[in-house]
Amino acid sequence: MEIIDLVGKHAPITGERIAELLGISRPTIRSDLAVLVMLGHIDAKPKVGYFLGKAALEVNSPFKHIEAMKVKEVMGIPVVLRETVTVSDAVVTLFLENVGSLMIVNQQGALVGIVSRKDLLKVTLGQSAANTMPVSLVMTRHPNIVTVHPEDSVLEAARKMIHHQVDGLPVVKPAAPDQEFEEVIGRITKTTMTKLLLEVALGI
Repeated sequence: MEIIDLVGKHAPITGERIAELLGISRPTIRSDLAVLVMLGHIDAKPKVGYFLGKAALEVNSPFKHIEAMKVKEVMGIPVVLRETVTVSDAVVTLFLENVGSLMIVNQQGALVGIVSRKDLLKVTLGQSAANTMPVSLVMTRHPNIVTVHPEDSVLEAARKMIHHQVDGLPVVKPAAPDQEFEEVIGRITKTTMTKLLLEVALGI
């Protein structure tokens, strides 16, 4: 809202000037600006700057609905594998489930890693022995996994996907005091976001 207010008061305004007025660096708000442009709250013209978009000018814009949505309302079922399975098992699951990434859990069902199509492609190309490797050797581990909670906003999930340049995020329960890792309960992806925007735009 602060960004929208600044754009409304100072349009056209550059991203650098917005960051300066907020007292933060330009890269910090890059993903926020991208989400606001995607939702139509602000618009941008090359070499001119940002100005208010249609959604910000329309009080009853259907895109206002997205602002109040929580991750738990749109998340899908996670595709989960144990950390002991092989890279070959992961590749087969990836294609059978038609997903971009797999959540890797330990024996207790807690999230310990995530493996993407890109990860599997890198390790299998030209390496005949790769198929028998444990998937735990190629997955991204904690604390480098970007996650969201079910009560987070959909906009926060979109911001994280854009900022970290990932296609999807595990949805996890906040860990209990006696737990080291979090339990996976869902997933939210760029496809989820695209469908959501289409439904809102078409009034479905």
